[in-house]
Amino acid sequence: APRHLLVCEKSNFSHDKSRHRHLVETHYHNYRVSFLIPECGMLSKELKNLVADTGPYYFVKNLPLHELITHEFIHTFVKKGKLILSLDKDTYEETGLQGHPSQYSGRKIMKFIVSIDLVDLSFNLNSKKYERICWSFKEKKPMKFDFLLAWHHTGAEESAMLSFFSKYQIQEHQPKVSMSTLSDLQCPVLQSGELRGEPETSCSALELLDWLGGVFCNADLNNEPDNFISNFCCPQPSTVVAQAHLCTITGFILPEKISVLLEQLCHYFDEPKLAPWVTLSVQGFADSPVSWRENEHGFWKGGEHLYNFVIFNNQDYWLQMAVGANDNCPP
Repeated sequence: APRHLLVCEKSNFSHDKSRHRHLVETHYHNYRVSFLIPECGMLSKELKNLVADTGPYYFVKNLPLHELITHEFIHTFVKKGKLILSLDKDTYEETGLQGHPSQYSGRKIMKFIVSIDLVDLSFNLNSKKYERICWSFKEKKPMKFDFLLAWHHTGAEESAMLSFFSKYQIQEHQPKVSMSTLSDLQCPVLQSGELRGEPETSCSALELLDWLGGVFCNADLNNEPDNFISNFCCPQPSTVVAQAHLCTITGFILPEKISVLLEQLCHYFDEPKLAPWVTLSVQGFADSPVSWRENEHGFWKGGEHLYNFVIFNNQDYWLQMAVGANDNCPP
């Protein structure tokens, strides 16, 4: 069976060497964010406002790739960044560009990665390298793709994006938000200092992640003998909470939006709460060319790359990062 990788670690948000900000900021392509708050029937005004402010994002159909290397595009929208292409063998050879084999190609190389530093390119518009890339994208192998775009505030007005892509019929979308209150939810008992759990005392990080997946799928977690759909149940020890609030946001969600949401969830415990912990889960696009930073991401059969925070009322946290078969170990 294909191997999957799960990395679990614990820290505290107040620690100087805590990695939580960096890991959120470098996971770029996020399509679903969910948070679960036990012992909560209604979200605070602050959380509601943050959820409502996760969009918009934009869809551009059949956008020629050469538009992304023009001086106007780079000068207006790009402060730093790279254009990364994941190409099959035939397409790669047709482009005439320099790249490297995918690290998941096996003995027979069928996939190549091309990485173009856009800022470096913009400083050398008269170079042979820029001329070759333009020739490749415009004449040698013109390519068009459907793109999702999200606005990371860099100084230019957001209207500039709408104007720049107007001839390609850019469409604005808002993330889809789903909220539900779960009654009498059986929750695992967790202790912030026990990542592996303790028999009869607390559950492990792995048991929690499995349970969360069931909750997000709205699965029956009672393990009834006549239930042929799900035989999963809440790990033990557990406790029943009268109600829990589950919020899921689906779209193209920027890391900066998730960072603000994570910070607000940390402040959830500024005032005493019944809940001992809350969770924040983030899933990346299955067909993204990268997972974290520039780490190559392969689809294989599922394309998983995700992370989950368990935020405790003492500001301790667990961080779980998972990827599928064609990925490096999470950072």
